[in-house]
Amino acid sequence: MSSHGFNPIRSEEGHDVVAISLRGVVKRFSSVVAVDGLDLDVPVGTCFGLLGPNGAGKSTTMRMLTGQAIADAGSLEVLGFRLPEQSKPARLRMGVCPQESNLDVDLRVRDVLDTFARLYRVPSARRPVAVDQALALARLTDRARDRAVTLSGGMQRRLLIARALIHDPDLVLLDEPTVGLDPQVRQQIWSLILALRERGATVLMSTHYIEEAERLADRVAIMSKGRVVAEGSPAELIAEYAGREVIDVEGSQTQLTDLRSRADAAGILTRPSGPSLTYLHADQDGDRRLPAGRRRVATLEDVFVALTGEYVE
Repeated sequence: MSSHGFNPIRSEEGHDVVAISLRGVVKRFSSVVAVDGLDLDVPVGTCFGLLGPNGAGKSTTMRMLTGQAIADAGSLEVLGFRLPEQSKPARLRMGVCPQESNLDVDLRVRDVLDTFARLYRVPSARRPVAVDQALALARLTDRARDRAVTLSGGMQRRLLIARALIHDPDLVLLDEPTVGLDPQVRQQIWSLILALRERGATVLMSTHYIEEAERLADRVAIMSKGRVVAEGSPAELIAEYAGREVIDVEGSQTQLTDLRSRADAAGILTRPSGPSLTYLHADQDGDRRLPAGRRRVATLEDVFVALTGEYVE
């Protein structure tokens, strides 16, 4: 069970039922390997976060799952369909919110949703209800008759998510759903994603915002250089790679470089923290004689920086 209380759906044999399965997936762009032998399983009913720095391969993975890019090697299955051969039936059962907005901003908000309801073959008798439900979920009912171009950036992002849900999909893909949004609007999008999770939807969300993954995801896969370098619930990852507590030690760059060299020689795990050095697993210090500093509870950011080498400003 994850920190969010998630219980996976299991088959009669006791295995997790997966919505997405990737094995040995490789995607190259000329000499650049964007995805490098990726293995990934997303259980049905989870909110699964792909967390990684820019360039880690998250968006490329998303594009392969929607059939917009074709893997150079490996196998991909979504909802039991093989990709790219069965991309069309797979797409009919998934909802996709892209990183870049592709709204027809000249349409009215209701018409945006109605158009996609038709494209996804929502029966005509059910279409008005589906549109109303999507508007309510995105809190856009009072803007239904407005043209999409008049919406704020946060409202447009909520409309994109509502559009992805119009046909009640089995799987929702959210590619960097809050990128470029201010903190207040980001919180609004988080509320929408939490509502999806509480309804039992299977959600795969890519993000480089650590707090977003920690707050929303039942399970997280940390990606770096096209590979998954760690996977588990946020609580499991913190416990394994950072421990319960860490110590932040401040000093000059010369002092911090010396401290890190000594820690490396002693087999003590650390990670850079800008003007300080963070000692991981400080709750297990024992005879290691860690230097004095600010002791605090470990976070997913500690894990992220330790595994990817990317410092978060």
